Amino acid sequence: MKYSPISNTLFVENRKRFIKKLKPGSLAVFNSNDVMPTNADGTMLFTQNSDIFYLSGIDQEESILLLFPDAKSEEYREVLFLRETNEHIAIWEGHKYTKEEALATSGIKTVYWMSQFKQIFKTLMAQCENVYVNTNEHTRASVEVETRDARFIKWCKESYPIHKYERAAPLMHDLRTIKSKVEIDLIQQACNITEKGFRRLLGFVKSGVWEYEIEAELIHEFIRNRSRGFAYSPIIASGKNANVLHYLANNKQCRAGEVILLDVAAEYANYVSDLTRCLPVGGKFTKRQKAVYNAVLRVQREAIKMMKPGNTLENLNKEVGEVMQEELIKLKLLKRSSVKKQDPKAPLYKKYFMHGTSHYMGLDVHDVGSFARPFEEGVVLTCEPGIYIRAEKLGIRLENDILITKKGPVDLMKNIPIEADEIEELMNR
Repeated sequence: MKYSPISNTLFVENRKRFIKKLKPGSLAVFNSNDVMPTNADGTMLFTQNSDIFYLSGIDQEESILLLFPDAKSEEYREVLFLRETNEHIAIWEGHKYTKEEALATSGIKTVYWMSQFKQIFKTLMAQCENVYVNTNEHTRASVEVETRDARFIKWCKESYPIHKYERAAPLMHDLRTIKSKVEIDLIQQACNITEKGFRRLLGFVKSGVWEYEIEAELIHEFIRNRSRGFAYSPIIASGKNANVLHYLANNKQCRAGEVILLDVAAEYANYVSDLTRCLPVGGKFTKRQKAVYNAVLRVQREAIKMMKPGNTLENLNKEVGEVMQEELIKLKLLKRSSVKKQDPKAPLYKKYFMHGTSHYMGLDVHDVGSFARPFEEGVVLTCEPGIYIRAEKLGIRLENDILITKKGPVDLMKNIPIEADEIEELMNR
């Protein structure tokens, strides 16, 4: 891993919080993600399952975590199973966790190799009543491959059909929504790396540059600061491309007079950041571009004020929609007379601002959490209003990462330039 070691206190405390939510006599099982194939003998870069990382800090393929607080023997109350290395693996793939390193990383004393899993699991299943198994229950997930968790659940139910099975996902969603101080610091580090990447672009972007050249500048800066790279597939969308919300081609040449929408951010230690900024290719916004830009910025600032304990994502989207509606009227994109007659279930502002204002963020960019759950201290959310005008080949979105506290919202990206005048000044130094 590129990132600095994380104190295992984080993972010890996370496990304590999770265990408190289990029914008596319960065993919980968490699997690592698979190494996903590409073609021939190729594979994608490994990304750990967020839940097993949250509970153990183990960042390696072919790993299993068992939590059984009511086990008769104390040594089986927390157990890690890891891939056993050998000389061949060491030569071709490199270093894998030793048992001592796994203990130091996770704080878990009992560590076995994967070859021992089935026998030990059989012993523990004879003692437990309930089995908590894990699945991806994110509301926006579209899972078309059979995951390691899914294969395990199938095998487990076939082997132990009369145990009571429970879902771990709701418990994990509840826990992961609130970030600890250590987690917030890791997210802040990801934000700080993102800032370095963005500032690098301010002196780089000019007429004639290609979107992929901008992507290359960012990945250079991210990796040299101990990030694995982008927290998500980067969106570098110039001109009309900014009206494609999930534009990923990044293959167009940028021309003077256009605005580039940059939805790009770094991860750090599996924790993410999420930034959107817009840059004028020639170093200066036109009067119309700046008017739209400043309208979005005003909406964002009003939205951030609403991000306080007790509010919800559902309510935030509704409130921000009303603010956006007024800005669109001022920009002459909507008529007040038409707005008065609109269907409340299909507001007219959606033509120009068709996505939500915010989402949870943490170990995943669209992190787990309920849209109806009131905000609490320790929640981290994005704030990302936008205006997209296809007829003008212009799309503006501004996005910062916000921490909810009792004293009010804290902007984790407050040091990243956002004022239109400041961006122009920095680009023209």
